[in-house]
Amino acid sequence: MTSQALSPARSRLNASYRNLTLWTLQGWIAMFFIAAGYAKVTEPMTNLVELMRWPAFAPENLVRGLGVAEIVLAVLVLAPLVSWKQGRPLLVVAAAGLLALEVIMLALHALGLEFGLAATNLALIAITAPVLWMRAREVR
Repeated sequence: MTSQALSPARSRLNASYRNLTLWTLQGWIAMFFIAAGYAKVTEPMTNLVELMRWPAFAPENLVRGLGVAEIVLAVLVLAPLVSWKQGRPLLVVAAAGLLALEVIMLALHALGLEFGLAATNLALIAITAPVLWMRAREVR
Protein backbone atom coordinates (compact mmCIF):
# COMPACT_ATOMS: atom_id res chain seq x y z
CA MET A 1 0.00 0.00 0.00
CA THR A 2 1.52 3.30 -1.06
CA SER A 3 0.80 6.77 0.19
CA GLN A 4 -0.10 9.19 -2.55
CA ALA A 5 0.56 12.88 -1.97
CA LEU A 6 -1.99 15.33 -3.34
CA SER A 7 -0.89 17.90 -5.85
CA PRO A 8 -1.12 21.52 -4.67
CA ALA A 9 -4.03 22.15 -7.04
CA ARG A 10 -5.93 19.11 -5.77
CA SER A 11 -5.24 20.09 -2.18
CA ARG A 12 -6.64 23.60 -2.79
CA LEU A 13 -9.71 22.12 -4.47
CA ASN A 14 -10.37 19.81 -1.51
CA ALA A 15 -9.97 22.75 0.89
CA SER A 16 -12.41 24.76 -1.23
CA TYR A 17 -15.02 21.96 -1.13
CA ARG A 18 -14.56 21.58 2.63
CA ASN A 19 -14.95 25.35 3.15
CA LEU A 20 -18.10 25.44 1.01
CA THR A 21 -19.58 22.51 2.93
CA LEU A 22 -18.80 24.12 6.28
CA TRP A 23 -20.33 27.45 5.23
CA THR A 24 -23.46 25.62 4.07
CA LEU A 25 -23.76 23.85 7.42
CA GLN A 26 -23.12 27.12 9.28
CA GLY A 27 -25.94 28.75 7.29
CA TRP A 28 -28.34 25.95 8.20
CA ILE A 29 -27.37 26.19 11.87
CA ALA A 30 -27.86 29.95 11.86
CA MET A 31 -31.24 29.76 10.12
CA PHE A 32 -32.55 27.11 12.48
CA PHE A 33 -31.45 28.80 15.69
CA ILE A 34 -32.52 32.29 14.63
CA ALA A 35 -35.98 30.90 13.87
CA ALA A 36 -36.14 28.82 17.06
CA GLY A 37 -34.89 31.70 19.18
CA TYR A 38 -37.30 34.14 17.57
CA ALA A 39 -40.20 31.78 18.33
CA LYS A 40 -39.12 31.48 21.98
CA VAL A 41 -38.88 35.27 22.29
CA THR A 42 -42.10 36.24 20.51
CA GLU A 43 -44.61 33.39 20.85
CA PRO A 44 -47.03 33.31 23.78
CA MET A 45 -46.11 30.72 26.40
CA THR A 46 -49.30 28.77 25.70
CA ASN A 47 -48.18 28.17 22.11
CA LEU A 48 -44.70 27.13 23.23
CA VAL A 49 -46.16 24.68 25.75
CA GLU A 50 -48.28 23.14 22.98
CA LEU A 51 -45.23 22.78 20.71
CA MET A 52 -42.87 21.53 23.43
CA ARG A 53 -43.66 20.31 26.94
CA TRP A 54 -40.63 21.72 28.76
CA PRO A 55 -41.68 25.43 28.74
CA ALA A 56 -44.55 24.47 31.06
CA PHE A 57 -41.98 23.56 33.72
CA ALA A 58 -39.62 26.49 33.19
CA PRO A 59 -39.99 30.14 34.17
CA GLU A 60 -40.98 32.40 31.29
CA ASN A 61 -37.81 34.48 31.69
CA LEU A 62 -35.69 31.33 31.21
CA VAL A 63 -37.52 30.44 28.00
CA ARG A 64 -37.20 33.99 26.66
CA GLY A 65 -33.53 34.19 27.72
CA LEU A 66 -32.82 30.90 25.98
CA GLY A 67 -34.37 32.34 22.83
CA VAL A 68 -32.13 35.40 23.00
CA ALA A 69 -29.07 33.18 23.61
CA GLU A 70 -29.96 31.05 20.58
CA ILE A 71 -30.23 34.14 18.37
CA VAL A 72 -26.94 35.59 19.60
CA LEU A 73 -25.07 32.29 19.15
CA ALA A 74 -26.59 31.82 15.68
CA VAL A 75 -25.41 35.27 14.61
CA LEU A 76 -21.94 34.53 16.00
CA VAL A 77 -21.79 31.38 13.86
CA LEU A 78 -21.81 33.79 10.91
CA ALA A 79 -19.26 36.19 12.47
CA PRO A 80 -16.49 35.24 10.01
CA LEU A 81 -18.57 36.88 7.27
CA VAL A 82 -17.64 40.24 8.82
CA SER A 83 -14.03 39.53 9.70
CA TRP A 84 -12.39 36.17 9.13
CA LYS A 85 -9.52 36.85 11.55
CA GLN A 86 -11.65 38.00 14.51
CA GLY A 87 -14.75 36.03 13.53
CA ARG A 88 -13.29 32.53 13.55
CA PRO A 89 -12.72 32.35 17.32
CA LEU A 90 -16.25 33.71 17.88
CA LEU A 91 -17.57 31.04 15.53
CA VAL A 92 -15.82 28.29 17.48
CA VAL A 93 -17.15 29.58 20.81
CA ALA A 94 -20.67 29.91 19.38
CA ALA A 95 -20.58 26.42 17.84
CA ALA A 96 -19.41 24.97 21.17
CA GLY A 97 -22.22 26.79 22.98
CA LEU A 98 -24.83 25.58 20.51
CA LEU A 99 -23.49 22.03 20.67
CA ALA A 100 -23.75 22.07 24.47
CA LEU A 101 -27.28 23.45 24.22
CA GLU A 102 -28.22 20.77 21.67
CA VAL A 103 -26.95 17.95 23.89
CA ILE A 104 -28.84 19.31 26.91
CA MET A 105 -32.03 19.71 24.88
CA LEU A 106 -31.61 16.21 23.41
CA ALA A 107 -31.60 14.78 26.93
CA LEU A 108 -34.53 16.98 27.99
CA HIS A 109 -36.65 16.01 24.97
CA ALA A 110 -35.75 12.32 25.27
CA LEU A 111 -36.66 12.28 28.96
CA GLY A 112 -39.92 14.04 28.15
CA LEU A 113 -40.66 11.39 25.50
CA GLU A 114 -40.70 14.01 22.73
CA PHE A 115 -38.97 11.80 20.20
CA GLY A 116 -39.53 14.08 17.20
CA LEU A 117 -37.79 16.97 18.97
CA ALA A 118 -35.07 14.61 20.21
CA ALA A 119 -34.46 13.49 16.61
CA THR A 120 -34.25 17.13 15.55
CA ASN A 121 -31.56 17.68 18.18
CA LEU A 122 -29.67 14.62 16.95
CA ALA A 123 -29.70 16.09 13.44
CA LEU A 124 -28.50 19.45 14.80
CA ILE A 125 -25.68 17.74 16.68
CA ALA A 126 -24.70 15.93 13.46
CA ILE A 127 -24.50 19.31 11.70
CA THR A 128 -22.85 21.35 14.46
CA ALA A 129 -20.17 18.88 15.60
CA PRO A 130 -18.31 18.78 12.25
CA VAL A 131 -18.46 22.58 12.00
CA LEU A 132 -16.99 22.92 15.49
CA TRP A 133 -14.34 20.28 14.88
CA MET A 134 -13.18 21.53 11.48
CA ARG A 135 -13.31 25.26 12.28
CA ALA A 136 -11.51 24.72 15.60
CA ARG A 137 -8.68 23.02 13.69
CA GLU A 138 -8.40 26.11 11.48
CA VAL A 139 -8.07 28.53 14.41
CA ARG A 140 -4.81 27.04 15.64
